[in-house]
Amino acid sequence: MGLSIGLVGLPNVGKSTTFNALTKAQNAESANYPFCTIEPNKAVVPVPDSRIDKLTEMVKPEKVQYSTLDFVDIAGLVKGASKGEGLGNKFLSNIRETEVILHIVRCFEDPNIVHTEGSIDPIRDVEIIEQELLFAD
Repeated sequence: MGLSIGLVGLPNVGKSTTFNALTKAQNAESANYPFCTIEPNKAVVPVPDSRIDKLTEMVKPEKVQYSTLDFVDIAGLVKGASKGEGLGNKFLSNIRETEVILHIVRCFEDPNIVHTEGSIDPIRDVEIIEQELLFAD
């Protein structure tokens, strides 16, 4: 098992789109409604390492094991998640299982994509997620 990276953020900020781009898996549905993701999407991405390739040529082991990155696309958190709002406690428990938190923040305007807070404000959005993570800790 490799380094576990959890993608977190508010709903509809691009977590599943980022997950699909990073993993090339294309198995995470992304749609224009909050909580499109309920169960976390998971993918394992091997990390190529030319040093291991060179050692493999010299030693010729029976098996070669590259490091991996284990990405977890976690459903969007909302304000109040630490108090049980939405499915907050379930999503927060998914985050606890990861070693790294990759916070995805929406910084673009698009009238076709709903924002749960009603407007684009990256600083406010970062503070919401940070506050929920602190309260849940």
